[in-house]
Amino acid sequence: MWAKTITGNFASVIHGLNTNHLTDVVIQRSKRMILDTLGVGLLGTSTEVCQKVKQYSKIYSSDISSTIWGHLDFRLPPLYAAFVHSMDFDDTWHPATHPSGAVLPAVMALSEAFPQKKKVSGLDLLLAFNVGIEVQGRLLRFSSEARNIPKRFHPPTVVGTMGSAAACAKLLALNQMKCKNTLAIAASYAGAPLANAATQTKPLHIGNAAKHGLEAACLASQGLQGNNQILDMESGIGAFYTDYNPQTLPTLQSYPWLLDQQDVAIKRFPAHLGTHWVADAASSVRRKLVENSGNLLPLETIEKVTVKVPEVKYVNRPSPNSEHEARHSFQFVACSTLLDGSMSIQSFASENIHRPALQELLCKTQLEHPSDNKPSFESLYCEVTVVLRDGNTISDRCNTFYGHWRKPLTKGDLEKKFQSNASEVLPAEAIEGIIETVYNLEKVEDCSVLNTFLSGQSARLLPEKLHVEHSNS
Repeated sequence: MWAKTITGNFASVIHGLNTNHLTDVVIQRSKRMILDTLGVGLLGTSTEVCQKVKQYSKIYSSDISSTIWGHLDFRLPPLYAAFVHSMDFDDTWHPATHPSGAVLPAVMALSEAFPQKKKVSGLDLLLAFNVGIEVQGRLLRFSSEARNIPKRFHPPTVVGTMGSAAACAKLLALNQMKCKNTLAIAASYAGAPLANAATQTKPLHIGNAAKHGLEAACLASQGLQGNNQILDMESGIGAFYTDYNPQTLPTLQSYPWLLDQQDVAIKRFPAHLGTHWVADAASSVRRKLVENSGNLLPLETIEKVTVKVPEVKYVNRPSPNSEHEARHSFQFVACSTLLDGSMSIQSFASENIHRPALQELLCKTQLEHPSDNKPSFESLYCEVTVVLRDGNTISDRCNTFYGHWRKPLTKGDLEKKFQSNASEVLPAEAIEGIIETVYNLEKVEDCSVLNTFLSGQSARLLPEKLHVEHSNS
C-alpha cells in the first residue's frame, strides 16, 4: 500500500528501489559524476582547509576505519572519512545544488565499515549513490525558489544532507520505518548560511552534509526516532523554503529517475558555476583582441570592461583578496580569462590574484544586470564587452558554457580533468586503476578495490579477487 505521508512515501521509495530500477543512462551519467567527484576530492586533500580538518579529525579513533582519499597510511572512523574532503570544484545540478560531493564520500566510507564477509558490490554502490542523488532532486523540486541560484541557505547543506542520509540508509538496507527516522534525524543536521561562501568554511558544508547524512542513517539503524512527517511540514524541511510544496513520488513500477531527465554540469576550473559563462564569453573576446598583437592582451588600450550577468550578490566581488573570494568573483574570472585566455587551478594562486596587470584590469571592470538575465543555471547568460580607447568595442556572449548539461564534457576531457586532479596525490597506476574501476563499476564484485586505489596502492598490490570482472562482450 502506498504511504499516506510524503515522508512515508520517500521512505517507501528509498527502501524499495533496487538495482533493476537503474537505467543505462543513469548508470553512465552517475559513473561520470563519480569519477569527477573522486578527482575533485583527491585534489581537495592538498588544500589548506583539508589540512586543518585532517589535523582536527585525528583526535577521533575507532576500531572501524575508512580510507582517506590520497593517503596510504592514514585512516579515520567512517564519519570523519566522509567529512575530510573539500574543493570548490563539484558538479552542479538543476535546481541548484552540488549533488555528488554530499553522497559519494559517505557511501564510500560506509562501504568499508561492513564486516569482511559482507561485500559491497559496484552495483550496490551505484544504487545507493543514485538514491542519494534522486532524493536531493525531488526535494529541490518542492520549491520554485530552489530553481534559482540560492540567496539564504547553501543547498548542499540542506538537500545534500538528506541525500547522503538516504544513500546511507539504502546501503545499510534499513526498513521503511528506519528510513523515515533517517530523514527526520538528517533534517536536524541540515542548513548552513550562504554568508560563508568565499571563505575557508564553505568547503566544510559539503563535508558536513556527507558526515551528517551518514551519522543520521547510523543513528536510525540503532533505533533513534524523529518526526515521521519531517518532509510534510512547514516546520520540517519546509523551514528552508518560503514556497515549500511537497509532492508524492512516482510509483516504483518503471520508476523515472531525475538523472535520466536532467544531467549535471561539470566544472572545468574550481569556481562558482556562474563564472563559467563569464570565462567562455571572455575567452572569445580575448581571441578577437589579440588577433593583431602576437597573442598578448593590449592592456593599455582597454578603457572599460563590462560583464552582463544575473544579480548574484555573493559572486559580485570587484576586489577579491583570497583564492576563496576569487572563486566567487565574476569580475576576477572575466579579467583573468582576458589576460590568460583560459582558467585553471593555478589562476587562483596568490601570485596570480595579486599581479599588477590583473589589478589594473579589475579597476576597469563593472557588472551590469539585465532584467532578462535571471539567476538560474538553466537560463542565465553572460555578455562581456571591452571598450577600447579609440572608441571601438568588442563583445561576445555565452549562453551555454562547455561543461554545462547542454554541452557536456567529452569523455576524453573528463578523464583529463580527473587525471590532472588525481596526479597531485596519486601515482599513475592508481589513477588508471580508478578510471578502469569506475567505468566498469556495475561489474565490480567488491568495490573495496576502489578504496584501495584511492589510498594510492597500485594494481600489483591487489589480491586477484578484487580485480574488475570483465564481460565477454
